[in-house]
Amino acid sequence: IRAVVCSDTFSARASVEHNNTNILCIGARVVGSELALEIVDAWLNATYQGERHQKRIDLITEYETLNKC
Repeated sequence: IRAVVCSDTFSARASVEHNNTNILCIGARVVGSELALEIVDAWLNATYQGERHQKRIDLITEYETLNKC
């Protein structure tokens, strides 16, 4: 699981493109409903870019595998 807390569309989009996030968290007291919809739309329509970012994802996966409880 790779979650992200977002309060703007840029962060939402970049979190998918760079970190392949699969859970989006939005603070109800921080983000208004219109902006929340824009953030969700940006996050859902983003595509993981892989390539130079894949090394980081591989490191996270390796850490998770080695440290299972």
